[in-house]
Amino acid sequence: MPIYAYKCESCGHRQDVLQKVSDPVLSTCPACGASSFAKQVTAAGFQLKGSGWYATDFRGGGTPAAADKPEAKPADASAPAAAPPAAAPAASPAASGKPLPPASEAA
Repeated sequence: MPIYAYKCESCGHRQDVLQKVSDPVLSTCPACGASSFAKQVTAAGFQLKGSGWYATDFRGGGTPAAADKPEAKPADASAPAAAPPAAAPAASPAASGKPLPPASEAA
Protein backbone atom coordinates (compact mmCIF):
# COMPACT_ATOMS: atom_id res chain seq x y z
CA MET A 1 0.00 0.00 0.00
CA PRO A 2 1.30 3.46 -0.80
CA ILE A 3 1.97 6.15 1.78
CA TYR A 4 0.40 9.52 1.00
CA ALA A 5 1.49 12.86 2.50
CA TYR A 6 -1.33 15.14 3.66
CA LYS A 7 -1.24 18.75 4.85
CA CYS A 8 -3.92 20.94 6.39
CA GLU A 9 -4.16 24.34 4.71
CA SER A 10 -5.73 25.87 7.84
CA CYS A 11 -3.37 24.86 10.66
CA GLY A 12 -0.36 23.48 8.72
CA HIS A 13 -0.60 20.00 10.30
CA ARG A 14 1.23 17.38 8.22
CA GLN A 15 0.67 13.62 8.32
CA ASP A 16 1.73 10.58 6.29
CA VAL A 17 -1.14 8.13 5.79
CA LEU A 18 -0.91 4.49 4.66
CA GLN A 19 -3.88 4.01 2.29
CA LYS A 20 -5.04 1.72 -0.47
CA VAL A 21 -5.28 3.29 -3.91
CA SER A 22 -9.04 2.63 -3.80
CA ASP A 23 -9.53 4.34 -0.37
CA PRO A 24 -11.28 7.72 -0.44
CA VAL A 25 -9.13 10.86 -0.11
CA LEU A 26 -9.05 12.29 3.42
CA SER A 27 -10.46 15.81 3.76
CA THR A 28 -10.88 16.44 7.52
CA CYS A 29 -7.79 17.47 9.48
CA PRO A 30 -7.23 15.25 12.54
CA ALA A 31 -5.62 18.16 14.44
CA CYS A 32 -8.05 21.06 13.96
CA GLY A 33 -11.11 19.39 12.33
CA ALA A 34 -11.10 21.75 9.32
CA SER A 35 -12.06 20.34 5.94
CA SER A 36 -8.88 21.63 4.28
CA PHE A 37 -6.79 18.43 4.63
CA ALA A 38 -5.32 17.68 1.17
CA LYS A 39 -2.86 15.28 -0.47
CA GLN A 40 0.58 16.65 -1.26
CA VAL A 41 2.64 15.90 -4.35
CA THR A 42 5.77 14.03 -3.24
CA ALA A 43 8.73 12.25 -4.80
CA ALA A 44 8.44 8.61 -5.79
CA GLY A 45 9.30 6.13 -3.05
CA PHE A 46 11.48 3.85 -5.16
CA GLN A 47 14.62 3.98 -7.26
CA LEU A 48 15.64 1.97 -10.29
CA LYS A 49 19.17 0.78 -9.53
CA GLY A 50 21.65 -1.37 -11.39
CA SER A 51 22.36 -1.86 -15.04
CA GLY A 52 19.54 -2.21 -17.50
CA TRP A 53 17.55 0.96 -16.88
CA TYR A 54 18.54 2.83 -20.01
CA ALA A 55 16.57 3.73 -23.13
CA THR A 56 18.83 1.54 -25.28
CA ASP A 57 18.12 -1.59 -23.21
CA PHE A 58 14.49 -1.95 -24.23
CA ARG A 59 13.15 -3.72 -27.30
CA GLY A 60 12.88 -1.33 -30.21
CA GLY A 61 15.00 1.31 -28.44
CA GLY A 62 17.83 2.60 -30.55
CA THR A 63 20.94 4.45 -29.69
CA PRO A 64 20.45 7.85 -28.08
CA ALA A 65 20.08 10.80 -30.43
CA ALA A 66 23.20 12.72 -31.39
CA ALA A 67 21.80 15.74 -29.53
CA ASP A 68 22.13 13.81 -26.26
CA LYS A 69 25.86 13.27 -26.76
CA PRO A 70 28.32 15.94 -25.60
CA GLU A 71 29.73 18.04 -28.38
CA ALA A 72 33.43 17.92 -29.21
CA LYS A 73 35.30 21.06 -28.20
CA PRO A 74 37.00 22.94 -31.04
CA ALA A 75 40.78 22.79 -31.12
CA ASP A 76 42.45 25.69 -29.38
CA ALA A 77 44.97 27.59 -31.52
CA SER A 78 47.35 27.88 -28.55
CA ALA A 79 47.33 24.12 -27.93
CA PRO A 80 50.24 22.09 -29.31
CA ALA A 81 49.60 20.20 -32.52
CA ALA A 82 48.98 16.47 -32.36
CA ALA A 83 51.95 14.19 -32.97
CA PRO A 84 52.13 12.59 -36.42
CA PRO A 85 50.94 8.97 -36.61
CA ALA A 86 53.53 6.28 -35.90
CA ALA A 87 55.03 4.32 -38.77
CA ALA A 88 53.09 1.25 -39.85
CA PRO A 89 54.43 -2.05 -38.46
CA ALA A 90 56.34 -4.34 -40.78
CA ALA A 91 54.17 -6.67 -42.82
CA SER A 92 53.88 -10.22 -41.59
CA PRO A 93 55.03 -13.10 -43.83
CA ALA A 94 51.38 -14.11 -44.36
CA ALA A 95 50.50 -10.62 -45.61
CA SER A 96 53.42 -10.65 -48.09
CA GLY A 97 52.15 -13.80 -49.79
CA LYS A 98 55.05 -15.96 -48.59
CA PRO A 99 54.14 -19.31 -47.04
CA LEU A 100 54.46 -19.59 -43.27
CA PRO A 101 57.04 -22.05 -41.88
CA PRO A 102 55.72 -25.22 -40.24
CA ALA A 103 54.70 -24.85 -36.57
CA SER A 104 57.69 -26.93 -35.41
CA GLU A 105 60.14 -24.45 -36.99
CA ALA A 106 58.30 -21.28 -35.94
CA ALA A 107 59.55 -21.40 -32.31
